[in-house]
Amino acid sequence: MDTSKTVLKITRRVGLVLCIICLLLIGRVAIGNTVLANDPTGITETADAAIDYVWVLICAFLVMFMQPGFAMVGAGFTRAKNVVNFMTESIMDFIIGSLTFFLVGYAIMMGTDWHGIIGIDGWLMLGKYYDVDQYLMMFWMLVFCATAATIVAGAVAERLKFKAYLIYSIVVSAIIYPVFGHWVWGGGWLSNLPYGLGALDFAGSGAVHALGGFIGLAGAIVLGPRFGKYDKNGKPQAIPGHNIALAALGVFILWFGWYGFNPGSTLSAHHLRIAVIAVNTTLAASAGGLSALLISWWKTQKWDIGMLLNGVLAGLVGITAACAWVEGWASIVIGLIAGALMYVSVKFLDSKGIDDPVGAVSVHGACGLWGLLSVGLFADGTYGIYSIEAPYVTGLFYGGGPGQLLAQLISILVVVAWSFSIGFLTFKMMDRIFGIRVSPEEELQGLDIPEHGTPAYPDFLTMLK
Repeated sequence: MDTSKTVLKITRRVGLVLCIICLLLIGRVAIGNTVLANDPTGITETADAAIDYVWVLICAFLVMFMQPGFAMVGAGFTRAKNVVNFMTESIMDFIIGSLTFFLVGYAIMMGTDWHGIIGIDGWLMLGKYYDVDQYLMMFWMLVFCATAATIVAGAVAERLKFKAYLIYSIVVSAIIYPVFGHWVWGGGWLSNLPYGLGALDFAGSGAVHALGGFIGLAGAIVLGPRFGKYDKNGKPQAIPGHNIALAALGVFILWFGWYGFNPGSTLSAHHLRIAVIAVNTTLAASAGGLSALLISWWKTQKWDIGMLLNGVLAGLVGITAACAWVEGWASIVIGLIAGALMYVSVKFLDSKGIDDPVGAVSVHGACGLWGLLSVGLFADGTYGIYSIEAPYVTGLFYGGGPGQLLAQLISILVVVAWSFSIGFLTFKMMDRIFGIRVSPEEELQGLDIPEHGTPAYPDFLTMLK
């Protein structure tokens, strides 16, 4: 047997054993050094609390339902020979995200803060974390985690090895999302900046969407473009998706799920601000879709449904950070700019040789940054930080001064640097170790048969023979 293969097998087995031992030790330490759960049955909670629990859980179910939305968008925008691959990846994102975030991610993100950098307890949700409050919050943050991971799939579609996908999904769920999430939502250093009220992100324009988008950018750069994306002169060529109807249905599902994403981030059914948030979400999505459609018509004299669909998503991403803190007119402006920004970003990336099959980097990365910035500009000073009580969030245009805007700019720089650098390092290391791109023959054949052994449309393929 080849020596290198033998060493690799031994390394894998040792690594697996070490992981199991670490999990057992973490569990033993957690059980031995923490008091048993505060209230794992919820018997001390009030009726008002129960209403809030139901509200958060229903919204979390809606966010989870965004997973099939992402799956349909990605599958629709890619070719028929890669549909099984994309669907499998989308399901595995939620599976891996659920297990990884429960075991270690939540502890890193929402555990007791250590110097503003990381959480240091809550492993395996043991001890005091075996509590209905903690389990509720874990589930809420988990569905966001799975969303961040699945965004990357669109940017690396049609050429990434499946095992590489599984590894990066673990890294996103265990490290990249939890650490940045701690900085913003878990009491970390970004939330405590001495400017404005610290870096703010109501429902995740930065912590979920920009983060996923720039990990996707790193993956797309390391992978390189698909065969046929550029002609011999380097000019980008369109590679049409196989089912625009499926993609359109996916966007409708995502839009519907966003009513869990944004209003649910109040974490309370008693905050009637949820009505404002729902309207703002709707207006921004509509404005984003209209903006992208009109720009595509202006440029090509065609009403491009692909741009329309991504424009809707761009508006949704753009409003996610500020949805609770702005007026309706501002939501329209945010959406219009997001749709235009998405269009410009798609063309820019194409011109630079970066192949993003579904536009994930432009929709989630670029528009996620715009969403963070918009808080510092448009926040109207009528709602607090996840609360109806003061201090209220006030942006530059409403007399809040430059402080909040500065905090948002810092958050923008950090999320780009953190997600892109760790994402690039992850993809580059995997590429050095085993190569993350499928062979040219497999890519031309499509990933469904080589990677999964089954086509999405067997009857159609039979007819082609």
